[in-house]
Amino acid sequence: MKRYELVAEQIRERIREGVYSAGQRIPGTRDLVQHFSVSVSTVMSAQRLLEREGWVEARSRSGYYVLARSDSGRQPKAQTFIPKPILVSDQRMIMKLVQTVQDPSVLALGAAVPDVEYFPRLALQRAYRSALRQQGKRLDQYSFPPGILELREALVSQMADAGCPVGPEQLTITDGCHEALRLALRSVTQAGDVVAVESPTYYGVLQLINALGLKALEIPTDPQLGISLSALKLALDQWPVKAVLVMANFSNPTGATLSDQDKLALVSMCQQREVPLIENDVYGELGYSALRPRALKSFDDSGQVLYCASFSKTVSPGLRVGWIAAGKWLEQANYLKFTSSLATATVPQMALVSYLKDSDHKRHLRHLSQQLQVQMEKARQWVQDYFPESTRVTRPAGGFVLWVELPPVYDSDRLYHLALQQGISIAPGSLFSPSGKYRHCLRLNCAIPQEKLQKALYQLGQILSRYDGS
Repeated sequence: MKRYELVAEQIRERIREGVYSAGQRIPGTRDLVQHFSVSVSTVMSAQRLLEREGWVEARSRSGYYVLARSDSGRQPKAQTFIPKPILVSDQRMIMKLVQTVQDPSVLALGAAVPDVEYFPRLALQRAYRSALRQQGKRLDQYSFPPGILELREALVSQMADAGCPVGPEQLTITDGCHEALRLALRSVTQAGDVVAVESPTYYGVLQLINALGLKALEIPTDPQLGISLSALKLALDQWPVKAVLVMANFSNPTGATLSDQDKLALVSMCQQREVPLIENDVYGELGYSALRPRALKSFDDSGQVLYCASFSKTVSPGLRVGWIAAGKWLEQANYLKFTSSLATATVPQMALVSYLKDSDHKRHLRHLSQQLQVQMEKARQWVQDYFPESTRVTRPAGGFVLWVELPPVYDSDRLYHLALQQGISIAPGSLFSPSGKYRHCLRLNCAIPQEKLQKALYQLGQILSRYDGS
């Protein structure tokens, strides 16, 4: 057992014994450093582990507080299976799912798209006006790859917050994170190649794998701790894997976050085998802790990690602006960007430049994360109150989606259709697996107005109470 795990276990034991009760603040970082005679980084790793496991929660500028625990709030179990490459089937159901976001008659719990109330709309409107006023003819020109320099320079600061010391010349602007991931996959694979992914994994990744004629290799993933490194190692030894694609921070759909030790181990594993590691960090800025988790890219000293992110979850999905730090595949990514879409639209890029320059983006992120933390905790409680008694639900340390594991008798594909008849969309678990696993699971988007969210979860509970499996 690693040192930080020993520290975490001793704190757990004190919580079990009632030394620290629910709602009580545990000793601060400095006190724990002195008590256990360990480093600050060891204590911080222990704190993050306890937070991921649902023992404590971080409160901004206040510390860590013990959370109430109950059997009804148990988290989903880690799946175990033997990985085998598989072609991804038609994913057109996903398009129907995301289209419900545009239907005002549907409560959209299925697509991971936050309600507009979570975005800095006024600040963004001012940024658009500023860009239109100040940039003139420049807005009428193409912004060929790698994209507008001022935006790439602004992104250097955000990359630094994730622990990644990159320069603007190492970044390429894309049409959202989806295009960034597509460019990454196209840069390092060819049709027929095998790509290792988390299981369950974001269905958008499976769409891309399907569209590019690749094969997905599902790797068992713990809903709290992330992808199984031991299972991945065995898979890399057994199969001709050409790329590994993961979300190391607040993974979609489970919300899992790898520890720094596991992030380093994952990067090292891929470097030693010269396997490209594609990182989707689109939720990385949405942690509830005051400390932004490090990206996999921060452990990369050889250009082996292709980092992908966007502003779609934090500022506005309508901007369609993301970026990729493609490492040793930078030139290839720039060329593929040019041949596939020519350029990302200039106006949204310049609006973002103005927004990042004139607005307090970090303050917005802090406020947004606090809102989401409260919303997620309420949503977890409502799931426990309204869903079948033995339901399990994740407790992420960031993001805004919950992964729910129903008793095996329930089929979430059938639940999807029953719920849609009542004006509610959910994401059935089978969408997150190319082999159709997780049929008794579902993912919920919790970033919608609180009153609507509670109503939708209550209605889902009523549907489940009448479920007869036929």
